[in-house]
Amino acid sequence: MEDKDVVEGKDNKKKVTENLNLLQSTQTVIKNALNKLGYPEQVYELLKEPLRILTVRIPVRMDDGSVRVFTGYRAQHNDAVGPTKGGVRFHPDVTEDEVKALSIWMSLKCGIVDLPYGGGKGGIVCDPREMSFRELERLSRGYVRAISQIVGPTKDIPAPDVFTNSQIMAWMMDEYSRIREFDSPGFITGKPLVLGGSHGRESATAKGVTICIEEAAKRKEIDLMGARVVVQGFGNAGSYLAKFMHDAGAKVIGISDAYGALYDEDGLDIDYLLDRRDSFGTVTKLFKDTITNKELLELDCDILVPAAIENQITAENAHNIKASIVVEAANGPTTLEATRILTERGILIVPDVLASSGGVTVSYFEWVQNNQGYYWTEEEVEQKLRDVMVSAFENVYNTALSRQIDMRLAAYMVGVRKMAEASRFRGWV
Repeated sequence: MEDKDVVEGKDNKKKVTENLNLLQSTQTVIKNALNKLGYPEQVYELLKEPLRILTVRIPVRMDDGSVRVFTGYRAQHNDAVGPTKGGVRFHPDVTEDEVKALSIWMSLKCGIVDLPYGGGKGGIVCDPREMSFRELERLSRGYVRAISQIVGPTKDIPAPDVFTNSQIMAWMMDEYSRIREFDSPGFITGKPLVLGGSHGRESATAKGVTICIEEAAKRKEIDLMGARVVVQGFGNAGSYLAKFMHDAGAKVIGISDAYGALYDEDGLDIDYLLDRRDSFGTVTKLFKDTITNKELLELDCDILVPAAIENQITAENAHNIKASIVVEAANGPTTLEATRILTERGILIVPDVLASSGGVTVSYFEWVQNNQGYYWTEEEVEQKLRDVMVSAFENVYNTALSRQIDMRLAAYMVGVRKMAEASRFRGWV
């Protein structure tokens, strides 16, 4: 038996390598996109890394009286277009390279849906599943105190991400308001409605993915009514998405969480599963007849939605994917080599930077509502989101068609252009 610390050390090293690969693959596609658009090398040099990244140490008094010191990050990729924007994740595997890569993706998302933002991202290395409510509050407030000088409604606007929610955003907003000594609802998005949150924010990412699925299905002439859908991941995005697909008349034949996957060729009872899942989105532990995540990805279906973690579809399993459409709700679920294989096989890939941009779009709506002090109905938010997502999908799809490239490269080209142009006009390059 290997020593536990040795095993954990190997796991950490593997994660660091994966995140470095994530950053490098993101940089590779950005370079290709800029080359296709005819920008000089110095534009790539500016955009390949965040303009700034802050590493902080956050001391937190735990419930047992001891003090633990947590490491946190905030990356601001590029603010040529406007303030930076992006989530804060609480996760044991957070690394600096992951936060860098995700901040670049946020810039691309904002460019794709034409928002006046650059990309930002934050993270704290912790396991919130092992922390009490009060410990999480102290950590959230400590993080805001540590980064308060570089964030704000006109500088950098955080939001929820992996293992963070509206309650954590509320604590962060309250702490920022105390530091600045005025009420600042526009400092953060994803807040509870009573604190200036927006209707539709919680389900926005899944709603955006759903709109992309509808648009992709039209292009592939697939009727959503009765279409077989597989959703990998049953967290915030995955669970809402499964529900939206179920309500649209599709058959959700497979879902998964961190512990395994469920499959029923006649369609799963999504409402039942939503009732039974715990606060972390896990439900498969309640069932004996489960399949693996690997088997789930290779199920015979019309639409596959990876909504879990990165690097799920790789060169090893890309030849076994049977879906006609892959819509990426997670960040980086398909490697570049797998993208090439799937595209050559005629499978339509809707990339993460397009498919999952519904969240940042409704975050933008929330910020706008905070700034003007006037709030929209749920119907207004949903219609505005649909208009933005359909327009973005058409732009990326038509770019891919006209230039004879895959949707991922097309999305990066659309996403990077606004940032590159803003940087050029400012005289940075």
